[in-house]
Amino acid sequence: MIRFPQGTRIFADRKAAGRALAQALAHLREVPDVVVLALPRGGVPVAYEIAERLGAPLDVYVVRKLGVPGQPEYAMGAIASGGGRVVNEEVVDALGIDPAAIDAIAEKESREILRREQAYRGNRTPLDVAGKTVIVVDDGMATGSTMLAGVRALRQLHPARIILAVPHAPPDTCATLSREVDELVCLEMPEPYLAVGRWYGEFPQIEDAEVTDLLERARDAELRRASAARG
Repeated sequence: MIRFPQGTRIFADRKAAGRALAQALAHLREVPDVVVLALPRGGVPVAYEIAERLGAPLDVYVVRKLGVPGQPEYAMGAIASGGGRVVNEEVVDALGIDPAAIDAIAEKESREILRREQAYRGNRTPLDVAGKTVIVVDDGMATGSTMLAGVRALRQLHPARIILAVPHAPPDTCATLSREVDELVCLEMPEPYLAVGRWYGEFPQIEDAEVTDLLERARDAELRRASAARG
């Protein structure tokens, strides 16, 4: 039996978590040039609620691990949407990994990122984040390793600010990530954390079709806002 810490919120579903995060991020509603990036798939329903309530555009942000040659489960870095790449030099040096091998694996994972982005986004161009306030969203973090790599890669695209928003994560993960971003919004920090799904009443698997649908709905809302602004 799992005992939840007293006072810790269990969110009904990802949409409810997104609405709660949107309230915590309400101070950004009047800030210009805010964009919302979601880690697919689970982060997309959360991020959609935030983007809708802040009146901000929404896009996916795909992060792929760079696995050590012959040991793909052992990460030596990561690559993310937009081409940002981070490499763990300690791992590379310790294992004597050749730069050409890193480039080959990065090229393979870049193709996978493009494939996933096209599946989610179609022919639409990705959002430009340079000089903007970027809210990066997921449905929760356990170790935070994927998010850490993603944030470091995102820095290479020169956003003005990076704000990390998650419904819940363990305290040590929040402490680590808070040193990497300009602002971290985490509504609940349960201990022990165990798994992301433990903190939701309903935690269904998110299919590609739902991601695509939410991105299209967000795009339609953005077009309506632009049309209204033009009068």
